[in-house]
Amino acid sequence: MQLQQSGLQALERASQRRERRCVSLRGVWARVSVRSQPCRGLGSGRQHMVCEAIATLETSVGSSVKQPGVYYSMDSSTKTSRPRLVVLGSGWGAMSFIKGLPSNISDMYELIVVSPRNYFLYTPLLPAVATGTMEERSIVEPVRNFIVGKGDFYEALCKDIDPVAKELVCCFPEDAGLDSACFKLSYDVLVMAVGSVNNTFGIKGVDQYCFYFKSIEDAGRLRARVSECFERAALPATPEEERKKLLTFVVVGGGPTGVEVAAELYDMIECDLAKLYSNIVKDVSIQVVELMDHVLSTYDRAISIYTAEQFKRAGIKLVLNSRVAAVEDGCVRVVNKANEATEIKFGACVWATGIAMNPLIRQLQEKLPGQSHFRSVLTDECLRVKGSDGSIWALGDAATIDQPKALDYAEQLFDGADTNKDGKLSLQELKQLLNDASKEFSHLEEHARYFDSQSGIRRFGSMLASSTAGASAQEQPPLAPLLIKPVTEITLDQFHDVLGKIDKGLRALPATAQVANQQGKYLAKVFASTKITGNPDLDKAVAENVKPFRYFHKGSAAYVGSDKAVFDLPSIGPLTGTGAGFVWKSYETLSQFSFRNQCLVAADWLRTKIFGRDISRV
Repeated sequence: MQLQQSGLQALERASQRRERRCVSLRGVWARVSVRSQPCRGLGSGRQHMVCEAIATLETSVGSSVKQPGVYYSMDSSTKTSRPRLVVLGSGWGAMSFIKGLPSNISDMYELIVVSPRNYFLYTPLLPAVATGTMEERSIVEPVRNFIVGKGDFYEALCKDIDPVAKELVCCFPEDAGLDSACFKLSYDVLVMAVGSVNNTFGIKGVDQYCFYFKSIEDAGRLRARVSECFERAALPATPEEERKKLLTFVVVGGGPTGVEVAAELYDMIECDLAKLYSNIVKDVSIQVVELMDHVLSTYDRAISIYTAEQFKRAGIKLVLNSRVAAVEDGCVRVVNKANEATEIKFGACVWATGIAMNPLIRQLQEKLPGQSHFRSVLTDECLRVKGSDGSIWALGDAATIDQPKALDYAEQLFDGADTNKDGKLSLQELKQLLNDASKEFSHLEEHARYFDSQSGIRRFGSMLASSTAGASAQEQPPLAPLLIKPVTEITLDQFHDVLGKIDKGLRALPATAQVANQQGKYLAKVFASTKITGNPDLDKAVAENVKPFRYFHKGSAAYVGSDKAVFDLPSIGPLTGTGAGFVWKSYETLSQFSFRNQCLVAADWLRTKIFGRDISRV
């Protein structure tokens, strides 16, 4: 008995030494958890005594940790005399902002960039990466290359924002494979460029069985899946029905991303896989599911028609006027407008439609007054987040500019345009009103362009004008009834009705890289030219001199396969074909953020043309 007791005591001491070593080595990085790792080999009484001693030791060693899960706080005691400017994100908005700041910006601000991703991704060429046309490293640029000499970068995910205390809680990304490490970071001015997340619209099975298409990891997974499907389909024991299922690739979404994914898949199959899998390539099927009656619905209608014809020649099937009802393992159920359901069996399904609010944005909305937008935070025209007293700015997918409604100023606008004071506006006066008012109410600009196209002044909207007569009342622009019918004058009541319909369709700027890029450059000029402190009293005079952000739409482009592309350019109109394809590749090459990436992208275009795509699954 005495020998057994002495043995237990020795075991207790060994256990204590082991736990002390663990605490000593890991320090505040990890606390010893009594509940999660109970001491073994002891009776319940002795176990409690030993674990209690360990807990006491843990408390004494980890006393510097003020809050559970937070091991360090960059509080006011670490601040300099310069305002601390914290940027969240490493996408288009954030990197355009950082790149646009002058090299001596550290003299004005203590700049800190926080992002769970330590690189910038050139998203327009992501479909090319998914098919091996482009290599991953060619379209990514390390964040530290942008920030060097300007500030610091922390690879971490912001999990909480306290707009009152001006404090963030950030943690090392959990998917990085290391223990999570959290810290607090105070700020004077916060720039939010955290983007958006994928939107499943509550459809069952999307998360489990579809491939998203927002990150470099998504492109890599799709590339591997396509290779797996072909190799599995090529096995001699694979039944014909199973082979056709494996070689069916479904793309949900007929926007630019969905169209380019389908086009790149076609190029890879036609140019490379057809030679290597000649006996099964006949069973390949690419299908694009789109809710509207045409793909690329935000482009000129002529471009949509051209893309549909190009896809028809390539054998890409367009499933139009259809929505996804559910996704199961290897099968997507599609319902058309007649409520007829169809099942499409697939080897891979790409979800390339819809974006949703970033969880961090939702969290911030709950802490600020007047924030009710369904997708992003509301900002003023200078991209200052409403309710933050000027200490938080937002851009890109994370922000929506809260635009004033023109209907509130209907009488004032009408009286100003009614030059002869007869209580009516001629079409010429209405056109001039829309053009002038668009400077203050930017959402009127597109309606002014529509009006001009119907008047025959600009050719850009001529396609829209010719198709209006066949559109339903719900699809027609607000000005259509005035121009289709023989109306030469408009009364105040009619003007009220038109503005009401225009305001009802008021929408945010498109969630595109072009918008985020311009907003980033705009904010860089604002912060470089004026010292923003985040203090409303000090920044009041500054705020009055900040010019509002104005988006200039340079045009839209998309790759449609077979070295062809489409461009929708303002004042010029649609450009399509092989020439447009060459311009598209040149533009995407020169638009890279660094000369290094320009060289890599150009080399990848050349390599693919000469040697083909690498279809290895590695």
